[in-house]
Amino acid sequence: MKRFKTGVILFLLLLLAPLSGCTGATNAANDLFENYGIPGGLALACLDDSSYTRLVLEIDYEEGYKPETSSTDMLVERLEAVCDKPNGIDVKFTLSEFNHQGTWTAEDVRDKSRDAKETEPRDGSTLTWQLIFPSNTYEDDNVLGVAVDASTIAIFGETVDDSAGWFNRPSAEEVENSVMVHEVGHLLGLVNLVYTSPADHEDSENKGHSNNEDSVMYWAINSRSVGSFFSGDLPTEFDQDDLNDLSGMADGSIPTENQLWRP
Repeated sequence: MKRFKTGVILFLLLLLAPLSGCTGATNAANDLFENYGIPGGLALACLDDSSYTRLVLEIDYEEGYKPETSSTDMLVERLEAVCDKPNGIDVKFTLSEFNHQGTWTAEDVRDKSRDAKETEPRDGSTLTWQLIFPSNTYEDDNVLGVAVDASTIAIFGETVDDSAGWFNRPSAEEVENSVMVHEVGHLLGLVNLVYTSPADHEDSENKGHSNNEDSVMYWAINSRSVGSFFSGDLPTEFDQDDLNDLSGMADGSIPTENQLWRP
């Protein structure tokens, strides 16, 4: 049995190795045996209302890194448009100390977020997704945010602040608006993380991201140099291909894999 488990873990490590940067390289042992899942692993739990009728966004932030109200309001609005949650989507803020020095790895995000977590992702009829806003930067200092498992993302405020464009266009607040929706889009499984889209809209060189610069899932949204890619407003909405993918996942017309829960 031990040899079998080791073989499965090695297989998953090879399978998930391409998930890096925006979707942090996944700890296959935890995913398999501790049931944390991969980004997109609780997509159906959000899109469907048959068991989880309420969504809570647990936002744990260090001093000086609380997200802008415009960012959290926009995120709730985007989720309300695609997730069926008759008992609502609520945001809960907690000032936290992650007791971490230096840059962050995906494994650091997993460990520290679980230490700070107040509620398990699935508790009764409530689904909880955790967004942490720590000090310092990701190990790849070009990365603004990262999704590390089925219910957890981190946004790196220092890097977001450094990503504002010339003459503050886009502003750091506008960058944060887009990055938050982008990373939660990965928790919804976008793009092709837990399904295969019938539309050809995944960027061939940046897996898990859109090739449409009008989509919030566009690959450049999570880059420190995002300000140099856009001369106007940053995208903050899922495009029609994204929305069609989510709708197809919800109604079952698009097969969805690696789910911790399904209707």
